Amino acid sequence: MDIMRLFRSPPPKKATVPEGTRIYAVGDIHGRADLLQAMFDRVDADLAQRPIERPIHVFVGDYIDRGPRSAEVIDLLIRRQQTHLTVCLKGNHEVYLCDFLDQPEILHHWAHYGALPTLLSYGLQPSLNPATEEQISLSWELKRRMPREHIAFLSSLPLTFSCGDYFFAHAGVRPGIPLEYQTPDDLLWIRGEFLNYEGSFGKVVVHGHTPMMEAAVHKNRINIDTGAYATGKLTCVVLDRDQQVFIQQTR
Repeated sequence: MDIMRLFRSPPPKKATVPEGTRIYAVGDIHGRADLLQAMFDRVDADLAQRPIERPIHVFVGDYIDRGPRSAEVIDLLIRRQQTHLTVCLKGNHEVYLCDFLDQPEILHHWAHYGALPTLLSYGLQPSLNPATEEQISLSWELKRRMPREHIAFLSSLPLTFSCGDYFFAHAGVRPGIPLEYQTPDDLLWIRGEFLNYEGSFGKVVVHGHTPMMEAAVHKNRINIDTGAYATGKLTCVVLDRDQQVFIQQTR
């Protein structure tokens, strides 16, 4: 009798999504409407070739800033929600935009995260270093120019989504805290403690926020932020049963 075989641990269970469900999770877009539209075309082609009962589109936040076409990205996502089962999560950049509408003074901080291209995408003409009076004017003018559906979209974004053995959040989660008790600050901003942790989070966390040249697959997390605004590379992970396949759109 092979005693070693008796005590050998079973192989770890692969993360799965429910039967009949397929998830298309897309990383940080950052104003690259061209890449987003091309990704829609790729996903639609995949669905036409491989129909499934319940396809879910998940976007992990950071739709705006840095890239040139933030307003158009929001338009595309709103239209996608009208024709597909779509979950759009909140990223830290969306928080800045919403806060700016009521707190013009944060513009000097938001500008470090790529605010000016977003303002330009809504037809504003900010200076490179707006003083207080201009900050107030820009906030008022942005509120006037933004379509109501854009404001409604941004104000209703959830922080998390869960399906099967996967948990979706913009930045990640804090180790040692149950998923249902994660704080907004960690879900939107965490990096080091999350990225360096090798233990289980309870589910496989699919996230963005930390740009990489390629998607990074770990036993406890999948990073799908490939720095679209700078690299011209937008990544989607397709989760189907226990399979993980990647679609990458480049320009």
